Amino acid sequence: MFRRLLPLLLLLAAPLAPARDKTESWLQVSSPHFVVVTNASEKQGRRVADQFERMRSVFHTAFPKAQVDPGAPIIVLAIRDAKDFRALEPEAYLAKGSLKLGGLFLKAADKNYVLMRLDAEGEHPYAIVYHEYTHLLLSKVADVMPLWLNEGLAEFYQNTEIRDKEALLGQPSADDILWLRQNRLLPLATLFTVDHNSPYYHEENKGSIFYAESWALTHYLEMKDRAEKTRHVSEYLDLLSKQVDSVTAASRAFGDLKQLQQELESYIHQTSGFRYLKMMTTTEVDDSAFKVQTLMGAQSDAVRADFLAYNSRTAEAQALLDHVLQEDPNNVSAHETKGFLEFRQGHLEEAKKWYAQAVQLDSQSYLAHYYFAAMAMNGTRDAADQEQVESSLRAAIKLNPTFAPAFDQLAISLAMRNKSLDEARMMELTAIGLDPANVGYRINMANVWMTMEKGQNAVDVLRFAAQVAKTPQESQMVETALMHAQEYAENQAHFAERTRRMSEEEKAGGGAAVSTTSEGYMPHLARRAEFVPRGPHRFLVGVLKGVRCDNPAMDLTVNSSGKLVALHVDNYFTLPFTALGFQPDKDLNPCADLENRPAKVEYVESANPSVTAHLISVELHK
Repeated sequence: MFRRLLPLLLLLAAPLAPARDKTESWLQVSSPHFVVVTNASEKQGRRVADQFERMRSVFHTAFPKAQVDPGAPIIVLAIRDAKDFRALEPEAYLAKGSLKLGGLFLKAADKNYVLMRLDAEGEHPYAIVYHEYTHLLLSKVADVMPLWLNEGLAEFYQNTEIRDKEALLGQPSADDILWLRQNRLLPLATLFTVDHNSPYYHEENKGSIFYAESWALTHYLEMKDRAEKTRHVSEYLDLLSKQVDSVTAASRAFGDLKQLQQELESYIHQTSGFRYLKMMTTTEVDDSAFKVQTLMGAQSDAVRADFLAYNSRTAEAQALLDHVLQEDPNNVSAHETKGFLEFRQGHLEEAKKWYAQAVQLDSQSYLAHYYFAAMAMNGTRDAADQEQVESSLRAAIKLNPTFAPAFDQLAISLAMRNKSLDEARMMELTAIGLDPANVGYRINMANVWMTMEKGQNAVDVLRFAAQVAKTPQESQMVETALMHAQEYAENQAHFAERTRRMSEEEKAGGGAAVSTTSEGYMPHLARRAEFVPRGPHRFLVGVLKGVRCDNPAMDLTVNSSGKLVALHVDNYFTLPFTALGFQPDKDLNPCADLENRPAKVEYVESANPSVTAHLISVELHK
């Protein structure tokens, strides 16, 4: 079935309550690829934007095949001091003894946030800029990449020195080296299994050794691969993508871990000096093209409230949003964030209301259009609602043609209505092209192919998706979808062969309408009249009766208090099935498992009274 809503990939969690008790000066500096929001000076804001643009240029040269410009906007919150920074950072780091952050990267499906302190201590004044931008570029593989390597690469690149015509990459960190030489290293088997919940990631003393050792091991392996022209790090990642656990993958890719630990100890204590990379490149940035604007109180509060919402500090976000809407009832950003908070809590109707208001207030907000459509697709809708959904998704695509979720949702909307299927296919292909690692888009592509009655194409898409899947959950999703697609393709092939034999037998028998084969009598069914929907969608609760399949079509009757309603679907493989109040104990086989089941059905009647009503969805009850 189609995945109607793209789950937001949120990190971190928390709650508490800020409010603006004094007038603050906030600026927004917009460069070609970044938006910097800061409560420091214009000079500092420009400098941050300049450094991000230069770092982007370096990465574009170093990794020409990497996608350095994500479809979602990159918003950098450059905070002047520790006090203001703590009002925004994750609550997990607020406790006494927690690691002191200099910045963090927060990714969701629709935007990217970088939070950084401008007064952060360290050898390199813009180390945090480079560190967080590295996380941004690694975000597409973050699910498969272990935390030590993700942080190790960010530490590796954070000491980059960018000059006018060259960049120095991977310069050693004197602080990390000193720390490692004075403290005992973590066993590698422990380092390889540290995750976001580990005290080694959050607590100050333990966190320091984790970051420093991650940098040292990454630096050692990267330099060794380059010197020996090997690819052990890539081999390690390949094994992880095949669901090999981190420790076993490391043993296979890097060799004996005890030997590797000894080599790392020797590397840290070497006296010959650490190597680094020199790359010739031009990184000139024209800062005269930067746009600077002052953010009024409600505008800056709305930005901070949005970050707090995505950072799961919900109570503070709600308090700040209420304050914003008191000052500026038409603030579009506040309406969008309100919608996001309602959506995350599962209040879809409330979320839809907020996003609908945002659309009315500012038609130039692609996120408002997208989220309104996403909410509307999950509720009761008549033909006018469906047209509004399509219109909003097309507006979102026009406003941001690099935002993959809008293309995906438009493809789903078209396919579910069996409308403009060639365009639906192209929309889903565009979504995949913009975000090749998204397995959900490939599953939806397979569903579009099945709606187009091209089962083998769906199977081919899902077989490739199985190679792209990075997590056990994604692999299971693809496996389930592939099983249904293969069943559909086999039924199609079987039906085509049966039709071919019937045609031959009719010709041999002089045009008889019934043939007898090893499968018994197979009546030649008349062509159904074209279905033309009439009026709004209807809902009916009752018991499913008379379920008959002629793959991929299905007919059934709903008995509701003695009222019988006949329903038909041309392709039940694309029919949305849900369960209310229970978890099915096995995969649903509609042809065998629907008879005598209580259910709520959604359907639409035909403009032609002689044509059976069209089944839209089925919600099974206990």
